Amino acid sequence: MRAFQVTDHATPPQLTDAAAPSPQAGEVLLQIEACGLNFADLLMAKGTYQDTPKPPFTLGMEVCGTVLATGDSVTSPAVGTRVAVFGGQGGLAEQGVFPAALCRAVPNGMTPAQAAGFQVAYGTSHLALTRRAQLQEGETLLVLGAAGGVGLTAVEIGKAMGATVIAVARGAEKCAIAKAAGADHTIDASDDITARVKALGGADVVYDPVGGDAFKAAVKATNREGRILIIGFASGDLPDIRANHILVKNINVIGFYWGGYLQFNPTALTDSMGELLDWYAQGRLRPHVSHVLPLEDAADALELLRSRKSTGKVVVTP
Repeated sequence: MRAFQVTDHATPPQLTDAAAPSPQAGEVLLQIEACGLNFADLLMAKGTYQDTPKPPFTLGMEVCGTVLATGDSVTSPAVGTRVAVFGGQGGLAEQGVFPAALCRAVPNGMTPAQAAGFQVAYGTSHLALTRRAQLQEGETLLVLGAAGGVGLTAVEIGKAMGATVIAVARGAEKCAIAKAAGADHTIDASDDITARVKALGGADVVYDPVGGDAFKAAVKATNREGRILIIGFASGDLPDIRANHILVKNINVIGFYWGGYLQFNPTALTDSMGELLDWYAQGRLRPHVSHVLPLEDAADALELLRSRKSTGKVVVTP
């Protein structure tokens, strides 16, 4: 089968001929229909992600596919079932094996591209805003990188939770996409973020997948007893936190890593995803996929993330 693999971290990933996998006990074999890309895939290719496998490995953290075969002790999902699963790797291939316990049936009406890109982006924003930041109805949520994969879902979920949402994105087109997702106010990333947010009353919760200068500006615009969620560092700049500012304003800085819950509290992920799929079924969520590319163009798909030319999700279809 074809697979887009990392053979070593000094060489760009390549499309290769790989042996077709077989499911072991507790696993299912999927015919992969779509694979959602994430910023973490770029980090894994370089070997800088916190959960990077040892090469060689196939990139692609989350997929949608149809069950072709099951390993020993697997009673569900059955062969022929269409499922979505976060496997951490192995998605950029024609077939893959994944833990059966992590597979979720795809709701009727959800396309393969939507299903493949749903779990990480929506799961990250939902659990971060509900469990970690405890966003309340009527509070003001500031979302940085608001047109990106996770940022756009934070806008959507924050609005669904009853918050006033301020979205920061680069350029008029991306601001318009954030506005369409439910943002009450939009700010171009090139503007004075601190001044603009303060003029709107400040932020009670900050959702930051960007880091760098945007993080520093957001800290200054955070209200007393506000909460700042550190989601990632898409800018490539890990900012220093001025502890005196945190102290004086009684601010909480909260780290959040969605994938970590697989190790220490998978039930939290299951419960969160169950609520999100209910919201989707009710029409409260509208997944946004800006690009769908074939497997032979996987390198180009990753470049869309690296260059920030995408909005919402980028999906590859084997």
